[in-house]
Amino acid sequence: MSSVNPEDFIITRKRKKYKFALFANSPLCFELDEWDGQAIDVLELGAGTGLFSVELASRYPDKVFVAVDVKADRLQKGAQAAIERGLVNIYFVRARADQLLDLVGESRPAQLWLTFPDPFPKKRSAGRRMTHPTYLRIYGQILRSGGSFYLKHDNRVFFNWSLEQLVAEHWNIEELSFDLHDSELSDDYKIETTYEKRWLSEGFTTNFVRASVK
Repeated sequence: MSSVNPEDFIITRKRKKYKFALFANSPLCFELDEWDGQAIDVLELGAGTGLFSVELASRYPDKVFVAVDVKADRLQKGAQAAIERGLVNIYFVRARADQLLDLVGESRPAQLWLTFPDPFPKKRSAGRRMTHPTYLRIYGQILRSGGSFYLKHDNRVFFNWSLEQLVAEHWNIEELSFDLHDSELSDDYKIETTYEKRWLSEGFTTNFVRASVK
């Protein structure tokens, strides 16, 4: 059995502190209570590194993008990429899904993206799924009239369950694909997230739906 080196844990902690410092000092990164409530056009929830939103922001410089996640050390990676690309229309906010109403304020985004959320496969954890009716109702409240909710996921069971929740909550299914990258849907939808690159390389397909509130 290999021995454990205590220095490994020290290095890990230092790296995490360094990433949090990058987040705290980035002009594009905000804690929820620091966010000034700027109007948002496109919001990505559970954004991870936020690189998906970075690419979208580079394609649409006239729109304001906000990438939201609970982990600052992930978001700072997207913020750094945005700075390197000279983007001034994207921000990164550390917040939870149940805080979205506070985040958007009077603003109402036209698009809400949810990319590869944790499927929480156990039935007793269904309430934690980001497509549970509790969250879908929040999304419906924050989207502007005519706005759309977008979901990408590799897990077909979770995706089908999510479709059932959308229908039960009276959302309109506008676009649907069980193999996004082999479809004729918009190239914007096919921008690969960090997780998506991994799943595609392992042979999984990307399920996709765009829905709007009735």
